[in-house]
Amino acid sequence: MGFADLFRMVAALAVTLGLVGLAAYALRKFGPDTLRRLQNAKSARRLSVVETLMLDPARRLVLVRLDGEERLLLLGEGRLLSTHPVPPLSTPEEPAS
Repeated sequence: MGFADLFRMVAALAVTLGLVGLAAYALRKFGPDTLRRLQNAKSARRLSVVETLMLDPARRLVLVRLDGEERLLLLGEGRLLSTHPVPPLSTPEEPAS
């Protein structure tokens, strides 16, 4: 292995590391805004997961919202165990003075 081969390997490594660094810089600079714009473009989704809660390693509760209605799902062992509608949260009314 001669000096030219060694120089070629070091140059290839430098170019590769430079491209990785450039990609990291571009993702850090433009990534969050791009992700936010993409999420806003998809804001017309009908289904969303509101909250999840692990009960034990085999079961979890998932609160989902579909068309403005919330449902509580009990998932376990790779299947749906039960589903219940959830009434919307009501704010306590202030007493009249």
